[in-house]
Amino acid sequence: MNNKDLAKNVLDLVGGEQNISGLTHCATRLRFVLKDDNKADLKALDQLEGVLKAQNSGGQVQVVIGAKVDAVYSEVKNLTSDKIGELTESTDSGPKKRRNPVNVVLETIAGIFTPVLPALVGCGMIKCLATVITAMGYLEGSGFLTIINMIGDCIFYFMPFFLAVSAANRFKTNPYLAVALAAGLMHPTILNAAAQIAETGVNSIDFLGMPILLMKYSSSVIPIILAVWIMSYVYPIVNRVIPKFLQVLLTPMIVLFIMIPVELIVLGPVGSYIGDWLTNGINSLFSTAGVLAGAILGFFKPIMVMFGMHYAIMPIQVQQVATLGATVLLPTALAANLAQAGAAFGVFVLTKSKTMKSAAASSGFTALFGITEPAIYGVTLKYKRPFFAGCLAGGLVGGFYSLVHTTANAISLPGVLAIGTYSSDRYMYVVIGCVAAVVLGFVFTLLAGIKEDTDGNKSKQQATNKANSNQVAVATEVTPASVSSQTSTSSDMLIVSPMTGEIKPISEVEDQAFAQELMGKGIAIVPTDGKVYAPFDGVVEALYRTKHAIGLKAANGVEILIHIGVDTVSLKGKYFNAHIEQGQTIKAGDLLVDFDPKGITSAGYNTITSIVVTNMQQYGDVLTTATSGPIRESEPLIKLIP
Repeated sequence: MNNKDLAKNVLDLVGGEQNISGLTHCATRLRFVLKDDNKADLKALDQLEGVLKAQNSGGQVQVVIGAKVDAVYSEVKNLTSDKIGELTESTDSGPKKRRNPVNVVLETIAGIFTPVLPALVGCGMIKCLATVITAMGYLEGSGFLTIINMIGDCIFYFMPFFLAVSAANRFKTNPYLAVALAAGLMHPTILNAAAQIAETGVNSIDFLGMPILLMKYSSSVIPIILAVWIMSYVYPIVNRVIPKFLQVLLTPMIVLFIMIPVELIVLGPVGSYIGDWLTNGINSLFSTAGVLAGAILGFFKPIMVMFGMHYAIMPIQVQQVATLGATVLLPTALAANLAQAGAAFGVFVLTKSKTMKSAAASSGFTALFGITEPAIYGVTLKYKRPFFAGCLAGGLVGGFYSLVHTTANAISLPGVLAIGTYSSDRYMYVVIGCVAAVVLGFVFTLLAGIKEDTDGNKSKQQATNKANSNQVAVATEVTPASVSSQTSTSSDMLIVSPMTGEIKPISEVEDQAFAQELMGKGIAIVPTDGKVYAPFDGVVEALYRTKHAIGLKAANGVEILIHIGVDTVSLKGKYFNAHIEQGQTIKAGDLLVDFDPKGITSAGYNTITSIVVTNMQQYGDVLTTATSGPIRESEPLIKLIP
């Protein structure tokens, strides 16, 4: 299923565009705020091809997509006719729901920090590069290293500006006035005077008899969020009072005249004190009960990820880096992520399913680099024991990091590529902890074992096939009919190649539904001509209107899908010509479809063709005759073991 089709189905299953009052996304999931949560079919979303997990948490319907979430998010915006802004700012929120205040706060924090994450992570990784270069003694004092350090620090120095835009979108107020509020906090009049307090002895400015405390707001988090939140109430009040013909002139002026003094006199100092209190409180906790605090955070971090609560500690991390130059929280996240990677590798060793082996290996490596959702939702949580084995390993290593006082000097994805951002005098401990987290997660998983749920896997596959077949009704790309419940009684069967070309592993297909064998086990072929032939006697179960894919069922019950190219559904049948009809009986060697490979390639699409067995759960194994090399039509390709 391509990104557009996935977006269409997700929109339908959350109740349609009219049910959405807000939408954002993070590194792995779409986050919907719905007018009526009951209209969202979480079960169907959870079983949808391309969705790793669907859940209602923190007042949001969260749809975990994985690495391609940004592309799916873009398709959702396109499908709403560029109305994403209207959806976010809609005043028609439907029936008012009583919501847990804690959930509201967590949701607000996530909504503000999620859009800023790319800049945070990007600058954090640049900071990591600068730290590594400095540690190796290269380019010391050079202009190159100066600029690299500047890039790494820029988001932290100008944090109020980034958060102003994000908070304005969240609180549905004017983003340009929000940036003006940030400029008030960051103006040289305030910053320079604050930096010279030791020299001048002046720590405040008088404003109509009220003192404006001189404070450094670079890298601050809470003051600008509070200011934009208050402005979201002040702006509409002022706008209602001012006559319409004067609103353009007077409303912005009056709002700024009110808000900037208020933020400098009250909100800025209060927000700074709150940030300092949180920072010092966390540091005090780690200094008095560091091992226990680190162990608890390391253990519960994956659980927080499941419920989207890990963003709640993001402001504290940023505030710690801004105030103290380092955070004690990020190392526990590093331990937790790598432990889940180790648990996924443990599942890779234990499972007998080739599909799960592929998923465990790929998601394990993803977790090593800081993205754990695919490993958690797709692998470890599926078997439960590996998930908690990873939690235990993460807790132990999190406690170890706290014991040796490991800190992170920048905000980055907690993975192996960001090791350079951790305290330079603790590199050896950081490396030891990384290795220990992976090894312990792996070993604990081997000791705990997994319970292969064959029936559950079968049900999941049937549900996926059913969801795919249902897409016909909404004019999207579909898969063959639902899997037959009857078990095949055939002996070993050899399926021949339906085309001539070059064999490739299915993992090389640029469509995760095929690459991760979610559609079924099989093989890929890069065609050298444009003809597809029947590999056996049987029936055409599905012929797609775009003619780019065919579902076939053999006389003995074997079902296969031949999918020509990647995202070629977008061609709407151009370059394809079908010689058969749905429901038609076929004989081995019959010409099914011919297509123009050069035309498809020139249109910007890959012609690699996936051939997969969609009812693979009815067989002991699905083997391929080769994973590379040339093959001709009618030569042996796939062997099915009863």
